[in-house]
Amino acid sequence: MLRPGDRSGMAIQQVKFRQAALSYLVYGCLYLAGAAYIAASGISGRAMTGRSALVWFGVGAILVILFPWLISKGYVWFTRTLVLLLLFRAVGVVRVIVRPTIAAVPLIGGIELPMRLGAFFFLLVTLGAGYMLARAAWDLRP
Repeated sequence: MLRPGDRSGMAIQQVKFRQAALSYLVYGCLYLAGAAYIAASGISGRAMTGRSALVWFGVGAILVILFPWLISKGYVWFTRTLVLLLLFRAVGVVRVIVRPTIAAVPLIGGIELPMRLGAFFFLLVTLGAGYMLARAAWDLRP
């Protein structure tokens, strides 16, 4: 447990990993919620049966719980691998910004969110989580 005045290198590193784990948890929850909404609204373009959706989102939920736990334990190489995967994901999101597959996503209340705007928001979330993971994994200074 960290004490309020503890500023040792190890204590600071532990805090970075906990912050990275929280960042990844937020990223994962937003990603999973967005994917579930798009799948439920039927605009994904992929047909999903009840069983395949249950498996897909069940595995996603497990990863949203498991990955932050592993990050918080300070597994450096696991966290570094996730940084690379998030960078790869960011490239995919940039592709959606440049060439959206649909013009807008219908939201509750009849409002439509332009796909580019939603993708841009998610790009910021992805890059933020990636930064927090890199900060912990490579012990970067703020």
